[in-house]
This record gives sequence, structure tokens and C-alpha cells, in this order.
Amino acid sequence: MNVAYVYPWDIVGDPSAPDRLAGLGVEAVALAASYHSTRAATPYHPSHRVLDVPYPAFYLPIRPSSWSRLVPATPTWTPQDAYLQARDALKAVGLQVHAWTVLTHNSHLGTANPDLVVRNAFGDPYPYALCPAHQDVLEYCERLVEEILTVGEPDGLILEACGPMGFGHQSVHEKTSGADWTPADSDLLSLCFCKACAGRYPAATRDRVRAAIDRAHPTPATTTDSAQPISGPHISAIGPERTASTNTAGTTTSSPTRSSPPTPGNTAGTTTSNTSTAGPTTPSNTTTVMASHTTAASDTTTVGAATPSTQPLTIEQALGELTDEVRAVRINLSDSLRHRLIAVARRTAPNTPITLHANPNPWAAGAFAPLPSGEPGADVLVANCWGDPATDAARLAQLKDLSTPGQRIGAYVLALPPRPADATVLADQLRTYAKAGATEFHLYHAGLASPQRLAAITEALRQHA
Repeated sequence: MNVAYVYPWDIVGDPSAPDRLAGLGVEAVALAASYHSTRAATPYHPSHRVLDVPYPAFYLPIRPSSWSRLVPATPTWTPQDAYLQARDALKAVGLQVHAWTVLTHNSHLGTANPDLVVRNAFGDPYPYALCPAHQDVLEYCERLVEEILTVGEPDGLILEACGPMGFGHQSVHEKTSGADWTPADSDLLSLCFCKACAGRYPAATRDRVRAAIDRAHPTPATTTDSAQPISGPHISAIGPERTASTNTAGTTTSSPTRSSPPTPGNTAGTTTSNTSTAGPTTPSNTTTVMASHTTAASDTTTVGAATPSTQPLTIEQALGELTDEVRAVRINLSDSLRHRLIAVARRTAPNTPITLHANPNPWAAGAFAPLPSGEPGADVLVANCWGDPATDAARLAQLKDLSTPGQRIGAYVLALPPRPADATVLADQLRTYAKAGATEFHLYHAGLASPQRLAAITEALRQHA
């Protein structure tokens, strides 16, 4: 099954949208039922060309009795039942409609409830990131899933940000790139130390993280300090793997084994330089990457310029002997939320298939939550494929290895810039992902893609069929 991703505002008010999407050759549409703030281009809509979405919203009617402390916001830029209107229009042309559900990424609720958000080791809050260590957040996510399945009656449920968000956010005119923080720094800044999380870690964890972030930057010739900056600019990365000759704090022997691909951010139109090869490259072998849709689905984020004279540091090196215990805490946050939501979904709509946006990296934080041990309760595991196809394929292969018999693997494919509007290039990428284990393609996003890109998607899917 192939899936095209769209938003309610792409469909409601545009009578031509359903047939246009059906013409792509996909079997289903992922329709946002709950989504974070964004600024969206709507090139086909008869009433607007740019739509400002200033806060996260729920696109189904809100029944007050169904919610507890946390209640999602109602949109003003679409009808309150926009999901239902769009769903009916899409189903009328024979398309399945899957409810695309963003869970812990919600700046509206986080800003209003600062005691429930992720806080780094310095106590800085991330208001866009609800922390799933809090019972109120778990309950909100459960009620969100239950309402979507009960009121929305989708053909499938897609769970995104099913775990803690991290440092990489990429919105609100991001101004973090001058700090020269490394991928490991971003991993460390993604560890949550809110009141519900702090006590779960070993006692020395907060001090260890702070020291690693605030380390000096001496030259390798004068020190063996483990906290030296890594070279190379990246953006929020879904799958960089770094190997090290030791996992003991105080060494600097790790090195990157593959480039870091771009990942979905949440500011449409943002461009960032990335060293992975994704589409056409510049003479310096860097690629301009558009951070386009969703919660930063990253394992790690590098913000800053390259420091080629130094060697990289991993989060494992920074945490040293605390690594295993801290990693277990992080994984448990996502596991607990995921298990509760799958249980709610199976109880509410037993026959509705469940898709997880997932990442095999145990330190992942964002839209693609960590899934290092697999999840037999889901029907589909989807990996981000917005970067270097070889890196993306390796991530897909890891998810495939974690899958159970009959479980499908999906590739979340970027069909927007910097990818060329070229059916041959796209078809070649689909073949690469299929060889790695992908049995279906999730295409982002069909409401924004130009006519040339829609034609490329259609032809690429035809070639792959």
C-alpha cells in the first residue's frame, strides 16, 4: 500500500483535490487529524495560496467530556470538522483515509502547561515538547487516539512523535547554529530533566551532561578531554551512526561511519546545508535541504560550523558508565507511551491498522521515536527517508530486521525540494528503499507538490509497480 500525505486544508474547499490525489496511483491518504503549527503553501486551492497555522490544532469536533486536563485547540483557519469533511471527500473517490496523529509535539499545550514539557539538564524548557513521563501527557495522548478512532473512524492510524521530542525543533526563526554544538551535544540536550524524569537517571547524570555541554574546546595537541567538538555541519539527523573504539568517557576515538541525512522539521520552506547527498549537489558536495513538515524526527542535531581539527564525540562517550542506565530510561519513555496507545487503539477499533513513525536509533527524539527493539503490536513501521538514499536504506534495513512476520516496512519519502521533479530519480530511490525492505511508500506531501512533481510521483510509482 502506498500513501500520500496531506492536510485538511489541502482538501476542504478544493473540489479538485480528491481526484488529483487518486490520480497519483496511491491506495491511501494520510490525513492530518492533529498537527502542530506551520506555514503552508496551498498552490491548488481556489481560496488561498499561503495558509498560516499559528498553533497546533485538532481537526475533529472537540467533545469536552472526552478530555481531562489537556484539551487540544480548535482551528480557526479550517472548519472545526475539517478532518471529517476531507475524509468523506477522499473516500468518495475510492481512497482509504489514515489518521495522521501527531502526539507529543504541541507548543500550544506545552506553553500553557510548562510543568509538563521536556527540560534539558540546565532546566531550559522546550515548550513544543510534551514529556511522556507525566501522567497528564500519557492520558492526553490516549484520549487523542481514542477520539480520533471514535469520531474520525479512519481506515488506519498513523502515530507520529510517539515519544519525547528533543532539542532539534527548527521553527520560530531558529537561532542556534552559532553555538557550534555537535551531534552528541544535541543528543545530550535532548535528555529530559523535568520533575518526572530527573529522578529516573543515575544521580550524577545532570552534572555529567552539563559538563559535557559546557566543556572547553582546547586543541587535541594539548589535551585528551573527551568533550571536543565534532566536525561537519548537519541538521536534525535521523540516522547518523558513529563508531567508537571505547565507550568510556574521556576518549575521543569515535568517527562517523556515514553521513547524516536531513530530517523533517516543522518550518515549511526552511533551507539548511547538509553534507549528505540528496538530489542535486553543489560543487562543495553539500545539499540544500528543506525542513518541511513535522516534528524534528532526529537522532541527533548538529548546529554550527565545522571544526576539522578536532575529533567527534558520541553521547555514549559523554555519559560514560552512565550510558546503559540513561539509555534505558529514554527508551522506556517511548515504550510506555507506545504500549498504552496501541492498547487503547486495539480496544477502541480492533481492526484498524496501526502505523508507527519509528527510528531504530535508541537516542532518537522527535517525530520518528526510538524503536531499538521493534514493536510487534504495530502493523507498519515507517522510517524517515529524506536524506542520502544509502543512509536511509540502512535505517530501513534495521527496521526490517526488527520487524515480525507479516509486519510491513514503509519508507517516508520526500517528494519536495531539494529532490528533483524527476520520475527516474524518484523511481531509483524507491528501488533502493525496496531492496532494503520497504514494502510501501509514504510520500510527503501531495498537497504542496507542483504538477511536475505529482507527475513524477505518478510515473515513479508506475515504474515500481
